[in-house]
Amino acid sequence: MAIRFELDPALTPSLREEIVTLWTEVTNAGGAVGFVEPVTRDEVVPTANAAFATVEDGPDRLLAGYEGDRLVAMLIFVDNQFVLKDHWCTLKRVMVHPACQGQGYGVALMREAERLARHLGREALHVTVRGGLGLERFYAGLGYKEVGRLPGALRVGPGDDRDETMMWLPLR
Repeated sequence: MAIRFELDPALTPSLREEIVTLWTEVTNAGGAVGFVEPVTRDEVVPTANAAFATVEDGPDRLLAGYEGDRLVAMLIFVDNQFVLKDHWCTLKRVMVHPACQGQGYGVALMREAERLARHLGREALHVTVRGGLGLERFYAGLGYKEVGRLPGALRVGPGDDRDETMMWLPLR
């Protein structure tokens, strides 16, 4: 089955639940989306609610990916809220359901984000990556370049500090 995308879907109670479920399942499968496994839905809800608020009230935008009617991927275009940075944005909470990984959905999600960013007048995209998971290779394969690294910036557990890598994709 193919993935289809929707920019700014209505954040209905049902979609909110689907997002929290996706976020929890991605984290518990080892995904680097703001938490460390194991995580419960109750732990995800406050962070998800904060993200929902910036999407509903602006300035952020949600890109949702569906397989049929089921949410299987998402990311958030995060506005910099600074006039000198209006020409680019950050992508956060980039995730694909663990059961759908390896089917090209992650690449499709990122390519759709790139297409939409151009349409929205953005000239570049920025992502941050948790080190130690090989994510830098994924983004590099999409044309992103490493532009900075904060050594040991992310403490995922006692004695387990990871680099936070900043990656950049010019769209011009």
